[in-house]
Amino acid sequence: MLKFYSLLILCSLLTGVTVLQDNTDPRTRHFPKKEVMPESLPEKENLWVFIMAGQSNMAGRGQVEPQDTVATERVLSINKEGDITLAKEPLHFYEPELTGLDSGLSFGRELTRHLPESISVLILPTAVGGSSISQWLNDETFRDVRLLSNFREKVAIGKEVGQIRGILWHQGESDANPEDIPHYEERLEQLFNRFRQITGEAELPIVAGELGSFSTKPEEWEAINEQLRRYAEQDLHMTVVPTGDLKDKGDRVHFDSEGQRTLGKRYAEAWLNNF
Repeated sequence: MLKFYSLLILCSLLTGVTVLQDNTDPRTRHFPKKEVMPESLPEKENLWVFIMAGQSNMAGRGQVEPQDTVATERVLSINKEGDITLAKEPLHFYEPELTGLDSGLSFGRELTRHLPESISVLILPTAVGGSSISQWLNDETFRDVRLLSNFREKVAIGKEVGQIRGILWHQGESDANPEDIPHYEERLEQLFNRFRQITGEAELPIVAGELGSFSTKPEEWEAINEQLRRYAEQDLHMTVVPTGDLKDKGDRVHFDSEGQRTLGKRYAEAWLNNF
């Protein structure tokens, strides 16, 4: 085998042909190479807008595969310039060295399967990995994104072209520590109230995902999940989807690709069943 490669290199030098190595980053290998813009937008009442918010498991760290880049005319998103596009994974673009498959496209696909054909959905990404709930409340700039201001900007885009119908929330890993756990439910209520004030929808549905069951800090993560479930009992317009059976991608922190797709379907089912 070594002689073969040596001969190949020698031949390339003699003939002037360059031998290229495949240096493609496996994380980005299947990222879509081309954006596709919709030919036209639906009427405002027929474009339902959902906002993805939280930290890295909402921003997405799963491996994007070809099936995740197949666009459909009824599921839309935006690019980093704010232009509306047909949705292809990855939807988030704030952390280009980290972002991967999230649950947005699978959510949109599942949701439109159960909605009238006249209805399309627009999914707006605002999640930033590693962000704490306090950073959201304080509108801090984290990883070059001013969290609540960016959320407000995406809401403005959504309200201009459609109707805000819900928020998908996944966050809590950064708050799963002894100092922040006791305050999580209170801060969650404050932030969700702020979200609803910004959207102008006092009863805006919020679907939250539990933290995964694969953490190296299982007690702390479960404490966050308990507060999510407890808060949902008093907020009639918020529900929680389970994640205990989903797997991580090998880092004990982030859902794998199958988990992200399943989570998106569960977000859709929860919204359809409750709201």
